[in-house]
Amino acid sequence: MLRRLLPAFAVSAIGDGMSAVGVAWLAIRIAAPADRGLVVGVAVAAYTLPGAAGAVLLARPLRALAGRHLVAADAALRAVTLSLIPLLYALGALRTGSYVALLAASSLLHAWGISGQYTLVAEHLPPESRTAGNALLSGFGMAAFVIGPLLAGLAVAVAGPAVPVAADAASFVVLATVAATVRGHPRSAGIADADEPDRARGFAVIARSRPLAGLLILTLVYYFLYGPVEVALPLYVTGPLGGSAALLGLFWTVFGIGATAGSVVTGLARRLPLWPVLVVAVIGWGAALAPLGLFRFPVLAMACFAAGGLLYAPYPALSATLFQRESPPELLSQVLAARGALTVLATPLGTALGGPLTAWLGAQHTLLASAAATIATGLATTVLLTARSRKRPDRGMKNGGTAAQPLRAGHRRGEQIRGRGAGMRPRKRYRLFQ
Repeated sequence: MLRRLLPAFAVSAIGDGMSAVGVAWLAIRIAAPADRGLVVGVAVAAYTLPGAAGAVLLARPLRALAGRHLVAADAALRAVTLSLIPLLYALGALRTGSYVALLAASSLLHAWGISGQYTLVAEHLPPESRTAGNALLSGFGMAAFVIGPLLAGLAVAVAGPAVPVAADAASFVVLATVAATVRGHPRSAGIADADEPDRARGFAVIARSRPLAGLLILTLVYYFLYGPVEVALPLYVTGPLGGSAALLGLFWTVFGIGATAGSVVTGLARRLPLWPVLVVAVIGWGAALAPLGLFRFPVLAMACFAAGGLLYAPYPALSATLFQRESPPELLSQVLAARGALTVLATPLGTALGGPLTAWLGAQHTLLASAAATIATGLATTVLLTARSRKRPDRGMKNGGTAAQPLRAGHRRGEQIRGRGAGMRPRKRYRLFQ
């Protein structure tokens, strides 16, 4: 079943890639010149922000659905609401309020749609193959930025600013149809019991796990600091660079090329150390973004944006793998939906902040501020991880003597042999982190 859904995921990803240009550019076209920064920020935020509310408010009716049903529901809602935007624009009736309202309605099930995709990976792939499956899903999104924004720029130039949104709506029609009609049997349960009364189970699982809670905090800050980029980049292209929708599409295209390469590497390297790679992705993205805030050379800016895509790409796949590994299988859908509710909230909040921030600082200084704060976040995480790793040997000595004796063949896991003499009894070794 997952194999049949993959082409539909790819088509939908291309539609989303077109919307990366189309949503912001249409907002620029319908807004007054003095309000463009604010309108772009609100529109881009509305395209994802209500998904956080939907993850909580709609938990009871949706948490018992299989992964493919979650994907189908999200795609159907987006197809209907997004198709109204180009229709109103063609009739001359699209206003800022109606535009934002339709974008907001389209995103109501976004967190559950994301949860459904990664639940499908966990349902249909063995644990050792899930990183590759996650990388493939995120790779579709990254690869779509190679094609989608370029197509959007050409479509805007030839047929008007509403065409990319219309194409995105059509791509969701394809995904909704395939997800609703495909059949298959999952390897293992990934959905919680429908009678479970606690709607906050996913958040509780995350709160009890140090790795998940720490990763979620890092992800929230990382995505929040990315949010202003989606507002500042279109205005950076139209302002300091004096470019058009085609140039904006090229920026996202080179980002997609770099991100696709990063996703391929992540999928092939299945034993990457999680935390070091995640921290490198955070610091690397900030470092690649910084030159955009310092210089006004399109070629240099696009080269740095491509490098940023390469460094960013491992983050979604590896963070999803960690969540799948640490979550109870019967609560996986709820955990991923809880994660999605917060991560979906983080970027739009940053995007909403990007509107007034861009109006205050300007597009270029906003990009520089985002880059500096992202680098600082990665460095702070590195310091915390280093300090924690240094404490572990001392804690190990306090909880059971010598810290790292190798296990001999024939003895159970959790025991270690102290000494080599005959007749010596193995001493119990307790794990510090369960």
